[in-house]
Formats: sequence, structure tokens, C-alpha cells
Amino acid sequence: MQQTNSSPVKITLLLVSTLTVMAGATIAPSLPAMKQHFSTVPNADYWVRLVLTAPALFIAVAAPLVGATIDKLGRKPVLIIALLVYGLAGSSGLWLNAIGFILFGRALLGLSVAGVMVTATALIADYYTGKARGQFLGIQAAFMALGGVVFLTLGGFLADINWRMPFFIYLIALVLVPCVVLLLPEPNRTKGAGTNVADEPTSLATGLVVLTYAIALISQIVFYLIPVQLPFYLQQLLQASSSQSGLAIALATGCSAVSSLLYQRVKARLSFISIYGIAFLNMALGYELISFGAGYAVILLGLAIAGLGLGLLMPNMNFCLTSIAPGVARGRVLGGLTTSFFLGQFLSPLVSQPLTNFVGIAGTYRTAGIVTGIMAIAALVFLMRAKATAKS
Repeated sequence: MQQTNSSPVKITLLLVSTLTVMAGATIAPSLPAMKQHFSTVPNADYWVRLVLTAPALFIAVAAPLVGATIDKLGRKPVLIIALLVYGLAGSSGLWLNAIGFILFGRALLGLSVAGVMVTATALIADYYTGKARGQFLGIQAAFMALGGVVFLTLGGFLADINWRMPFFIYLIALVLVPCVVLLLPEPNRTKGAGTNVADEPTSLATGLVVLTYAIALISQIVFYLIPVQLPFYLQQLLQASSSQSGLAIALATGCSAVSSLLYQRVKARLSFISIYGIAFLNMALGYELISFGAGYAVILLGLAIAGLGLGLLMPNMNFCLTSIAPGVARGRVLGGLTTSFFLGQFLSPLVSQPLTNFVGIAGTYRTAGIVTGIMAIAALVFLMRAKATAKS
């Protein structure tokens, strides 16, 4: 499909992909001010954090249905509807006054993000193969991270004006609807269409799929400690403003963009498991630095190191699954990955808040560093056993 190599098609896919990152994290700098606004609501601390992560639950529930739907009905119709709902539901926090109604709007946003994320990645896998696919998935992850830098930084400055202002950013989805309608072709997904039949897998490695889903779930529980807990951590330690929190979170996403851009070069030299090990080691070191709470500069250093690891995870998971999934099942496989990914984001505050109440925010980051360190060691052990088996 020659027209898929055009710049307008690629730019549209990348811009659409940025919407998945901004879905939750854009309003993270608003959380302390939102909590103060709803201070008279019982359990406001819990409900305000849920505003950030509620979309993740609905993404997790809807993603498998989206995956099955796009495998049967096609990619573009689902993507267009998802973008329309995204713009309207995402911006609803501008005018809704009750926390319950805001949560309902965030739920609708979650349903739309499932459509956007699964469909965008499926289109990339449909349009490109082999090295070109791996390279573009790395660029996609980098764009998602860079979008996070822009949206989080902008969200932080807007939150200093009023906690509602970051909700304006979601309207960008409506601008992308004409681009999708006019520029993106519906792919031919019959076996071997647009790709080399020899490169098209005929069966699915279920064990590797399940392992990838587990990695996605755990890594996102750990990752979302940054947007969920960091604004409160910085305020507690340094009386930091919303813009300082936004810039700190944006630094992590910016560093993740750098490593995502380098993903294809890394993958050319290392296996999927090796890359997981490097990513988890970086996250472990970064989170341990954050837990020291030794000042804004040290926390920024920890965020940068953790971000470098995070940037390798998403393209690695996507490339792994799109490489082993037959085209006719690709939507369903990616739908399962999206479910695992966002279920981890939703569970993050449910796991971290009780832990934070018990050991404090610093202790929570320290625990996350230990968990990711164990995962890095597990990857190393797996590699050593694989090498030993290959020699015997």
C-alpha cells in the first residue's frame, strides 16, 4: 500500500497516537487544586485521584471489544467515532460541577481512548512490516512521550490559572477527525495482503502474549506512581507549584521519548527480553533516587533515568506482539495489550494509596524500585537459562 509511506499518513498516525498519553496525565498537575475545590466532598482525596485514572478502567474493559470489532468491521470507522467521543467527553470537565459527573465524562473518555489506541497501533502494523514496523513503533512511542511533554507542561501552566483549564486540551481530537477521514486508507487485512506471506505468522505464541500482558500490567502500576503521587510528593517536600509538577512529569516523558527514538537501534542488537531487563533496571534506579527526596534536582534525575527505561517498554511490547500475531487476529491481540496496559494504570492508585498511607510516598517509590529491580533480575535469569539451554 504505497500511499501509506506518505508523510501526511505518517503524521496523522503519530498525532492520533499522542492522544493516548494525554488522556490521563494531562490533568495530573490539576489534582492538588481539584482536591481543594472538592474538599467538602467525603473522601475527596480518593475521588480526585480516581478522576485521573478512571479512564484507564474503561479503556481496559473496552479494548478487547474494540480489537474484535476492528478485526471484523475495519479500522477507520471505529477510529473516527472514537475521536469524536474523545473530544467531547475529554473536554467535559470544563463545565461539569459535580465530581460524579466529571467521573462519568472520564469514563466516556476511556471508552474512546480504547478505540484510538488499539486502532492506531493496528493501522501501523497493517501498513508496515519488519524493520519499518519496528522503527515506526519506536517513533510512535516517542511521539506519545513528546506529546506528553507538551501536554503536561501546558497542563501545568493552565492548572496554575484554574484547575479546569487543562480540559481544553482534549478538544484537539476534533481537529484530527478530518485528517483521518481524508488521509488514512482502510487496509486490506486478508492473509498476505500488503506483506510478505513468509513474514506473516500462521499461529499465535500464547505464552509470549500472556507474558507481555503481565509485563504491561505491572509496569503501568509502577509508572503511574509518577502522575498520581508526584504532585503531592513535590508539594509535601518543596511546596512545589502545579507548573513545577508538570515540568517534572514532562521530564520523565521527554526522556522516554529519547529512548523510544533509539529503540530500533537497540533492538537490532538485543533481544526482547534483554531490552525488558535494561528498561526495568533503569526504572529501579530512577525510583530509588526519587524515594530519597533529597531535593528537586535529585528527583528530576531519578525521573530522567526512569523515563529512559519506560521509553523502551511500549515499542518493545508492541513490536513483540505485532511480530507474532497473524493479521486477522492483530486487533484482538493489541486489544488485550491495551487492556493490560490501562488496567495497570487504573490499579495504580488503588495499590499505591494504601501503601502510601502505611509507608509514605517516599516509601512507595522505594517499594516500586525494589519491584522493578526484581523484574530486571528475572529477565537476567531468563536470559542466562536460555543461553545455557542453547549451548546444551
